[in-house]
Amino acid sequence: MSPHHSSAIKYKVNQLTRFFEPSRWLDRKTFANFATNFVAMGNAAVQRLDSMANRPLSLVNVPAAYLRAGRDGAFWWVPGTQQQAVEFAAGTVFHLLEPDLLQELYGLPDWLSALQSGLLNEAATIFRRRYYINGAHSGHILYINEAAFSAADADELEEQVLQSKGPGNFKSMFLHIPGGKEKGVQVIPVGETAAKDEFLNIKMVTRDDILAAHRVPPVLIGVVPQVTGGFGKPGEAADVFHFAEIEPLQQRMLELNDWLGYEAVRFREYQRQAVAATSAKD
Repeated sequence: MSPHHSSAIKYKVNQLTRFFEPSRWLDRKTFANFATNFVAMGNAAVQRLDSMANRPLSLVNVPAAYLRAGRDGAFWWVPGTQQQAVEFAAGTVFHLLEPDLLQELYGLPDWLSALQSGLLNEAATIFRRRYYINGAHSGHILYINEAAFSAADADELEEQVLQSKGPGNFKSMFLHIPGGKEKGVQVIPVGETAAKDEFLNIKMVTRDDILAAHRVPPVLIGVVPQVTGGFGKPGEAADVFHFAEIEPLQQRMLELNDWLGYEAVRFREYQRQAVAATSAKD
């Protein structure tokens, strides 16, 4: 929907992957996919592959977008038609989900409250892009109140206006009405000024909504400050964000160990960035 939305998701995934320690059951690539699914969609799943002795050999990622819950603990992967569906035996898939108040089969991402803001951000960007591509856009009303202007002339002018639209079609038109009156032809803007004035405000407000939903400090994802004081020290923001957001996500992901019976997920200890920066300076 917007660069701030995708950047916030990627930042969380990068931090989770950064402190993850691979195990014999779960490698770094599989964990990164697992983390991406959970942060982006509120659902993540891995399939357990067993040995001939019914002991876990490895864990493989199951894309959350096509995961469907079946009966008696079974799961299905349905990327397209029913003929393409793949069934997972009951007890072989671990499903980590964000809680939903209405049901317990699937999770909902915690950024869902910013969905409308993200879509507004996207719509504003698409509108502005079309605004520039279509040089002679219909951001005005061509008003003609002139008796000497015939119907044939009106049809010809309408055709010229239609042909002037499109990429690179910045054309000028000459309109000659002998004996015409003052203000017999007027161009009345209806949305051009408002669009120019509101575009920046829409982008900034929706950006703040998205970052609030993700709870990511702007200084950590490259947002340029609009005030003199800035956003504060990045090290301090990184410390607060790790303890407030990353560690709770890590605790949720440790539920995989409880289900598997082995320590497949393990994280390194976090070193505070603000303290490290102060020590290096001293």
